[in-house]
Amino acid sequence: MNMKKTLFIAMVLIAGLAGVLWFVEQRTNFLDAPVPRGAGVNLLEEQSANEDAASAQDETADQEPVVEMVASGLDTPWSMVFTDPDRILVTERPGKIRVIEKGTLLPEPLYTFREVSETGEEGLLSMTLDPDYPQNHFVYLVVAVPKDGGIVDRVMRFLDTGTELANPSILIDNIPAARFHAGSRVAFGPDGKLYVSTGDATDKNLAQDKNSLAGKVLRINADGSIPSDNPFSGSPVWSYGHRNPQGLAWHPDNGFLYESEHGPSGFDGPGGGDEVNLIEKGKNYGWPLVSHEEKRSGTEAPLIVFTPAEAPASLLIYSGRQFSEWRGNLFFGALKGEGLMRLVLDKQNPKRVVYYEKLKAVDFGRIREVMEGPDGFIYFTTSNRDGRGTPTSEDDRIFRIRFE
Repeated sequence: MNMKKTLFIAMVLIAGLAGVLWFVEQRTNFLDAPVPRGAGVNLLEEQSANEDAASAQDETADQEPVVEMVASGLDTPWSMVFTDPDRILVTERPGKIRVIEKGTLLPEPLYTFREVSETGEEGLLSMTLDPDYPQNHFVYLVVAVPKDGGIVDRVMRFLDTGTELANPSILIDNIPAARFHAGSRVAFGPDGKLYVSTGDATDKNLAQDKNSLAGKVLRINADGSIPSDNPFSGSPVWSYGHRNPQGLAWHPDNGFLYESEHGPSGFDGPGGGDEVNLIEKGKNYGWPLVSHEEKRSGTEAPLIVFTPAEAPASLLIYSGRQFSEWRGNLFFGALKGEGLMRLVLDKQNPKRVVYYEKLKAVDFGRIREVMEGPDGFIYFTTSNRDGRGTPTSEDDRIFRIRFE
């Protein structure tokens, strides 16, 4: 009897030890796994994929976020740039470029477009400065205009005199656009080239057509000419297979180009599937051949997918000048998700997101632009007057976020 009892106890102990070892193995596998795509932000406690992510959650635990309003009374701001520490230019989607000087929104616009199409999501969109702006004062932007019964996007360059925008020139014309999926972000890369993201203009097949400018990331010289080292001879196309990309940013440490784009809306595929991608020369990013979790040979999978949709409307990769612990973190304004999203990359793998969160300090409705100011703080705009938000009497507004 004693022998049987001893044997029984030994079997129980062995089974228990095996169970513990199995649990540890599964827990380890989970912690080493990528962030679950489409998991949503309600699983933040389970999203730490390694020690980097765990520390990312704790980095600001002892800091208090401070959000300061910079300006109010704007009409659907889409993009902003600092021409100097005391002067901000802001594009309003209906076609005006506004000026904020020393914290005051000037009553008269710097420039008003006589010809602009704003029937849906399109209008006066992205703006950026020439890398040599202090010397040449060039400003670049994208505007949607009516043409031949339709809509096209136009990339333009202006001279900022301080009191007006002068000497307009068209660098790229006739980019397919529509009421929806008009794109469009312009930004200079560290190579000195101008990159332009374009939407598929609600004709998803154009995204795979390398002869079309729709559904692409384009790359041109500052004068509009085509660089000789582009992947397709004589073409501005840098990458293709994009649905509606609205964010472009370069990592400060490795120079890699990242992009954010909107996923399907129901009429062209299941809702959700918003993406953040690492963009590489000549690569195909899949739309409309694949979306969400689908994979296909010859196409690049996104770093992360958001389902339900967040509607990423911008992209910033922070330099860390004020918050060193955030260096290399990605931020985007979420329209449908109504907030400011922060993503942390694996320090050893630039294609792996180890953690993300929606900043609790930001609760102002739909967020569009997010950028870093000359002071190293993070600035963002609301987009509550775009026809889909619930504006307050002060909207739209620009805010600055910092930690104390």
